[in-house]
Amino acid sequence: MHPSLISRRGWKGLLLWPLLFIYLISKRRNQGWEYRLRLLQIAFNSMASSNPFFDDIRTKTEVDPPQNEEATDVSELVNDPALTALKPNGTVSSSVRELLECPVCLNAMYPPIHQCSNGHTICSGCKPRVHNRCPTCRHELGNIRCLALEKVAASLELPCKYQGFGCIGIYPYYSKLKHESQCAYRPYNCPYAGSECSAMGDIPYLVAHLKDDHKVDMHNGSTFNHRYVKSNPQEVENATWMLTVFSCFGQYFCLHFEAFQLGMAPVYIAFLRFMGDDNEAKNYSYSLEVGGNGRKMIWQGVPRSIRDSHRKVRDSFDGLIIQRNMALFFSGGDRKELKLRVTGRIWKEQ
Repeated sequence: MHPSLISRRGWKGLLLWPLLFIYLISKRRNQGWEYRLRLLQIAFNSMASSNPFFDDIRTKTEVDPPQNEEATDVSELVNDPALTALKPNGTVSSSVRELLECPVCLNAMYPPIHQCSNGHTICSGCKPRVHNRCPTCRHELGNIRCLALEKVAASLELPCKYQGFGCIGIYPYYSKLKHESQCAYRPYNCPYAGSECSAMGDIPYLVAHLKDDHKVDMHNGSTFNHRYVKSNPQEVENATWMLTVFSCFGQYFCLHFEAFQLGMAPVYIAFLRFMGDDNEAKNYSYSLEVGGNGRKMIWQGVPRSIRDSHRKVRDSFDGLIIQRNMALFFSGGDRKELKLRVTGRIWKEQ
């Protein structure tokens, strides 16, 4: 081989292909799974060297797997009979998972996985962020796919990342991401809408969090009767007025009441959210009633799961909506002070 080619590509890059060849031969000869993985580790570790030039662009921000035509051949990899036979019974070691970790965003890589001429890999989401330069050796990336690593990924099975929350499933590498987006054990976001709270956890944790950290009122029972008062109803801010948590039927519900701007008109809205998943929320119904001066408005609906954000529910107008003029009419008096009484109940469908 010409010396200039060796110096240009590097001895570490040349070492990759003989080891991958040995890997394929060992696969045909039914060599052990750990033996084959060790060969891959040697191949990829031989090329791993840090470069501080790109350290400042590394981030923990998650990058969604690209949805393009290049990724359509993943099903061929997953359904490959040769690879199916190679799937291990247990989970893979952390060192193997590191091979599939993007050196820039540190997230798992999905097809198309790119590599430079020296064999260093990077995910397609980070490729434009490094201006098409390898973050390890700074060579131009081009459009080289690392098909060997993509095939290795197709043969792996990994535990759900929400294992710590109770999920015990083991999933093929390319199916794991879809499962995690729908996993019943994935944590919930804090339902408090008065601040950008980043707390996450299961329902018991969030109930304690709302009570201790947000000082939310907690009530037992399936009926409620609340009075909302505002001294200057002409001022409308996009902020939650009140959040109350109700415990009934062995579940928890969040009652929201707030003012927000709908176009040029200020309105008030009240709605209920269920602290659980949507399939469970559909087992319950609720009604809200507001009125005064011999008139009243009634709303009946199904509580929305806290999987749907507070803003999503509010902006879909899925609740009791009261125009400001109507709210002031219900308040009576000289209409200079808002006094609304909202009553309601929650029941379980049979």
